[in-house]
Amino acid sequence: MPLAVYILGLSVFALGTSEFMLSGLLPPIADDMNVSIPQAGLLISAFAIGMVVGAPLLAVATLRLPRRTTLIALISVFGLGQVAGALAPTYEVLFASRVVSALACAGFWAVGAAVAIAMVPVNQRARAMAVMIGGLSIANVLGVPLGAFLGEHFGWRSAFWAVGVASAVALVGVATRIPYIPLPEKKPQLRQELAIYRDRQVWLAIVITALAAGGVFCAFSYLAPLLTDVAGLDSGWVPWILGLFGVGALIGTTIGGRVADAHLFGVLLSGITASTVFLAALALFASSQVAVVALAFLLGLSAFFTAPALNARMFNVAGAAPTLAGATTTAAFNLGNTSGPWLGGTVIDADFGFASTAWAGAAMTFLALAAVAVALRLQRGGDGGGLVRSRLIAKGGAARGERTAPVAGTAECAAGSPTQP
Repeated sequence: MPLAVYILGLSVFALGTSEFMLSGLLPPIADDMNVSIPQAGLLISAFAIGMVVGAPLLAVATLRLPRRTTLIALISVFGLGQVAGALAPTYEVLFASRVVSALACAGFWAVGAAVAIAMVPVNQRARAMAVMIGGLSIANVLGVPLGAFLGEHFGWRSAFWAVGVASAVALVGVATRIPYIPLPEKKPQLRQELAIYRDRQVWLAIVITALAAGGVFCAFSYLAPLLTDVAGLDSGWVPWILGLFGVGALIGTTIGGRVADAHLFGVLLSGITASTVFLAALALFASSQVAVVALAFLLGLSAFFTAPALNARMFNVAGAAPTLAGATTTAAFNLGNTSGPWLGGTVIDADFGFASTAWAGAAMTFLALAAVAVALRLQRGGDGGGLVRSRLIAKGGAARGERTAPVAGTAECAAGSPTQP
């Protein structure tokens, strides 16, 4: 595996830490900026909105640009966004810095995934993506708890400075270790790829992903105040419990990634059902310190156990559009990361309490289960979505001696979503 792939994984560690670390920083940010915790929670949604917009937009906009130069520009903008956040004098400036950072993050993922795939043989593409995505898992295990620790002892701005330093290290690595990557000979036909959005299975996959992710992050985004204000834990425990969520995420990713190819709908149904049960249990036993600690781990496990299957499902139904499939998955996950914290903030503002975010999250994951059932019924009825049509297109093109787009499930489509395992 080229060293450059590990440099990309280091970069993803910085990106992922910035994306998720606010879950442990909401109370001090709210106090310092003189806003409510739900308003502070909108900073999480701001990043997710930037990812939703930036993933497809920058995936298309950077197709014909030099890869290494683009990566250098994007990680630089991302690092400057962290500095702007650390220096932000007002909530509005902090909000804007999160959006700009998210746009750069989305673009880096779109280009970085293509670079990682281009640097390795066909039979190592999935492994290369696993190294990149491993950076995100480590961010959940180490980066997010470390951010909460820094916020607790040195102020929330110190966490932004730390990510800025990590971004600078990543910038040096990208500038010195990423090789020249030739541009594609032929620009993809975007009009043809946009046709995937006429497929109802694609839209079902988007809905399932958004609801499954949103349900978990509806509660996870407000986990810090739930732990301290409802369960009565000291704030010093927050980084450790966030780290426990990350350990669960790492284990869930490993298990889910191994079984999702053979049992995709089985993983979706069992994983989302487990998340629903765990969220309901978190709402019921929010005042029990032992219960909330255990459920934090289990939620990380169930959410990231499901993530590889959610990722694979999108590539199955949108395999005829390799340029947009990964970007669409990224957007879908971040639609959930936007709607979940928003819904959680809404129920808190309605004076239902921090534990109510878990009930709201359980409602979202229950709807995701219903959407999975609809998708499975359609598939059993003969509507397999883009995978079926992609194979027909591939067979037709082969019969005419044409080079066709890669079909989902092949190595060409091995690159997963850039914002989750």
